[in-house]
Amino acid sequence: MSFQPLKTVTSRTLVLPLTNIDTDQIMPAKFLSMTTKAGLGEHVFANLRYDANGNPTNHELNSEAGKACEILVAGHNFGCGSSREHAPWGLTDYGFRVVISSEIADIFRNNSLKNGLLPIVIEKSAHQWLLDHPGEEVTIDLDTQQVRLPKNGGTYNFEIDAFSRHCLMEGVDEMGYLQNQDDAIAAYEKARG
Repeated sequence: MSFQPLKTVTSRTLVLPLTNIDTDQIMPAKFLSMTTKAGLGEHVFANLRYDANGNPTNHELNSEAGKACEILVAGHNFGCGSSREHAPWGLTDYGFRVVISSEIADIFRNNSLKNGLLPIVIEKSAHQWLLDHPGEEVTIDLDTQQVRLPKNGGTYNFEIDAFSRHCLMEGVDEMGYLQNQDDAIAAYEKARG
């Protein structure tokens, strides 16, 4: 599987300051029967975006400005709960490329990295700045592993393992990476004789 390479993202942020946003809030269970990623963005955060009758609310996720944001800033402990690959599928189909929080659940982080969504854990002071300044234009540089905040907000480093970083920058998942190694594998097999 391939996705759009992620090297640098400059975007306004959409801020959801809620803590402990779990995968059921990101992608409610009633949408888990969908087997393709296309269209899942319409259901991401459905309980915030639609009323009990299925009518759109005035939540920022339904606005044109919200739909233009590629960076989601979430409250502490984002993506907790069950292992639900539909959650990062829905976020990327909506248009997010990056999720920033002060803590991101491990399973969600791993699922995100495999599906072209960059999860960033940032230090608490920078996270608070982002929560306090919704809609600001922020730059994420995956090559230097930095988050650059505007208005002298500072530059902050983030951690990502080298393999995940490579795959995101190349726009390939683990299988795509292996498929790109055909020449090296053939050379190794030939050398083994």
